[in-house]
Amino acid sequence: MKKIISKLLVLFLVLGIVTGCATGPKIEPTPEITADETKTADVIIVGAGGAGLAAAISAVENGAESVIILEKTGTTGGALNYTSGSMSGANTIIQQEDGIEDSVDSYVADIMKNGAEKGNEELIRVYAEKDIEMIQWLWDNGLSDNTFTVDKEGRRSVFAPEHALYSVPRTYKARPDDKSAAHEILDMQLKGYDQIKIDFMTEATQLIANDKGQVLTVLATNKDTNKTIQYEATKGIIMATGGYSGNNKLMGAFAENGANYLAGGSKGSDGYGIYMMQQVGGYVDDETMSYIPTFPMGLEGTNQTGSIAPTYTWKTGGICVNQNGERFVDETEARVEIREVALEEQPGAVQYDIFTDKILEDLNAAGAATMWNYLYAEEGTPGYNKVSKASSLDELAEMIDVPADTLIKTVEDYNAAVESKGTDSFGRKYDGEVNAYNLAVNKIEGETYYAVPLKALVIITLGGVTANKDMQVLDTEGNAIPGLYAAGEVVGGIWGKFASGGTGVMGPIVFGNIAGEKVMTNDLTEGEKPKQATNLLDINLFTKEEAKIEFDMSQALNDGEYEAVVDGQYGELKVQVTITSGKISDVKVVSNNETEEIAAGALEMIPEKIVAANSVEVDAISGATLTTNRIRTAVVDCLNQAKK
Repeated sequence: MKKIISKLLVLFLVLGIVTGCATGPKIEPTPEITADETKTADVIIVGAGGAGLAAAISAVENGAESVIILEKTGTTGGALNYTSGSMSGANTIIQQEDGIEDSVDSYVADIMKNGAEKGNEELIRVYAEKDIEMIQWLWDNGLSDNTFTVDKEGRRSVFAPEHALYSVPRTYKARPDDKSAAHEILDMQLKGYDQIKIDFMTEATQLIANDKGQVLTVLATNKDTNKTIQYEATKGIIMATGGYSGNNKLMGAFAENGANYLAGGSKGSDGYGIYMMQQVGGYVDDETMSYIPTFPMGLEGTNQTGSIAPTYTWKTGGICVNQNGERFVDETEARVEIREVALEEQPGAVQYDIFTDKILEDLNAAGAATMWNYLYAEEGTPGYNKVSKASSLDELAEMIDVPADTLIKTVEDYNAAVESKGTDSFGRKYDGEVNAYNLAVNKIEGETYYAVPLKALVIITLGGVTANKDMQVLDTEGNAIPGLYAAGEVVGGIWGKFASGGTGVMGPIVFGNIAGEKVMTNDLTEGEKPKQATNLLDINLFTKEEAKIEFDMSQALNDGEYEAVVDGQYGELKVQVTITSGKISDVKVVSNNETEEIAAGALEMIPEKIVAANSVEVDAISGATLTTNRIRTAVVDCLNQAKK
């Protein structure tokens, strides 16, 4: 196709970050940029997650004749691919059917409280009111057909103990099938709109403002063709690129131990969309960038990813210690955000759950050992090889590399507190009163001592650009940037320091719906040529270092079959590894979503090479490096499961 030349002013990237922000010299224009193709639509949306899909549908419902969604991966859903999909809302159809009285005021107050009163109350109220309509829309379009987690009375409106509890039950846990319920409904509804097109494997790289101060142009690169595409919007651009939970550099710039956090979602959640909007003037509040809530229960996988994997052994007498062998929190604290922050402040953001056989027995007797049995108890479970077992605390301390004297003293002090039947210096009570967080009281003593390492795990980040109630991106002075909208996790400062249950799913859907409506119904204004943000993020925070894919095969391995799943080109890639006599005897790609004509050689030959070499350190197949590395990464995950 004939190349189209666009004379564009492109911002040079500057260095010099201090606490996550950068300043630099005057920006000079670059030479002409060449695009291989130009595409035009009423609305251009960047990101096909919950916010992007909802925005596209809303835009068409409000008159858009053409919408193009740019998606850098091969699948829709974004963060919805990494969640069970819990939703929440007040005054919803679900509560009405359950006979539960609720109010928007109560919902807003709870979200503000859960966010340490640092949320944007105006936007939270906008969300809570619109959320009623969006829950109804989901209900009418298939949510009502789903099976839900219910409480003892059979109600689908429940409390969610993984988050700070609401004052009334208003969380809805539709059980996911292949996808979360919200994701499945959005995908199904999208198919009914011929006006919407998704350009997969297309990564946005830059926003461009015109001479009228309007941001209506975005440059992108298609990963399959390596072509640069210039996208032009006639009404506006909606940025729905998600957060930065997959970017440890960026989290580390704003949180003391952020570089050590595990990513519980996609490593593609890198925050680059925030940077793109800063280049055209989008305002980012540095304080909100530090709002990175974690779960104190992350089981580490490969490449600093992880999954939620609590042992819950502290419910029946276990303790948590840091890398120094010291306790640091009341393990039974009901307010999860206190335990979250406490772990974030520990060296390496890592804790060790310490417990004994008696503690496990009581956990099972109380019916609270589901996670332990599913994740850790038996050979072949995901965390089995993460469990350290020892006959003494000295031996256990050596195994987990903590000072033995300190660990022993910590346990002695804890056991003395248990014996006192009082309350210790952290506020943990040993009076025997039973509640959901304290099912039994036990000392740390017995024939076998256990330790499980868990890290702070990030599912959602709460910083980003600032937007108004129409989801228009604002500049430093609080003015809307003409043509530029944002929705979802890329918008910062809405929820405060912590996320409330269900808002991670419904927030993007609600605000995406609003953005799609307003981009069509608002007048496209004009303004001055925008200036880049003065606190522009350092481009080095987005440079990706190639992860080493290696495994020390001198380690002892348990025989058996192991499976692992990694992100593939257009979906999951699943690998099965068989270990026989401590060696790799077979590798199978069980399923994949790769491009067949490109990946065929790697899918066939890489498993054979790994078996022949008894190692993952094999050469890539020419032209299929990405598929090669996906297979190797999955095999490493399997080998980690097989470690004795």
